[in-house]
Amino acid sequence: MSEKKYILQNKPFVVPTTDGKLIEEHFGLASTQTQTFSVAYMVAPPNWSEPHQTPEFDEVTIVLRGRKQIEIDGETVVLAAGQTLLIKGGARIRYSNPFEEECEYWSVCVPAFDMNTVNREEE
Repeated sequence: MSEKKYILQNKPFVVPTTDGKLIEEHFGLASTQTQTFSVAYMVAPPNWSEPHQTPEFDEVTIVLRGRKQIEIDGETVVLAAGQTLLIKGGARIRYSNPFEEECEYWSVCVPAFDMNTVNREEE
């Protein structure tokens, strides 16, 4: 019997958070032990933000609904629904949703998101 060539994800790993943000990792280190990439569905609540970080991985953000603000090496970019953004590893970034509506989006990281390589700064 040969090994399956696919993984059907029915129960993504829900990352525990304390800031009201929903993170459901469909593929990645926490959910499927996939190291080469990660895919996560997220909903950032209004007025949400996280500390600056300098990830060692590339990250693509795909906004479905709302807006997301990203500071990238001192420049501010606001993504709206239907827009995508690629941030290369090594950039100093800060993700936030300073707006009054939720922001629903997907995130793809290559290689996979890893707390050991995200390099979050203390607030």
